[in-house]
Amino acid sequence: MKRSKKILTLSLVVIVIAAFAPVLWSQQTQEQGSEKVNINTATVEEIAQLKNIGSAYAMRIVEYRQQNGPFEKPEDILKVKGIGEKTYELNKDKITVE
Repeated sequence: MKRSKKILTLSLVVIVIAAFAPVLWSQQTQEQGSEKVNINTATVEEIAQLKNIGSAYAMRIVEYRQQNGPFEKPEDILKVKGIGEKTYELNKDKITVE
């Protein structure tokens, strides 16, 4: 009887861990940060995933680089109309130009 209770308890623990593992793994990956977004090559959809940048601003970024050439440094995103210091600060660790 005691052995079956232990097996049942252990089984429940394994089931609970297995059920929550994908959620916990996903949160940890998001907190560590996903891959950087290269604002010289990224699509509108990829750029729109940055914080405080929707599809309209992402489109402005793409249009800016098409008209002015590639960004030389991440801070150059501030040259795009509507992208301010706050938005840059939120995303500076996620933006690359390489």
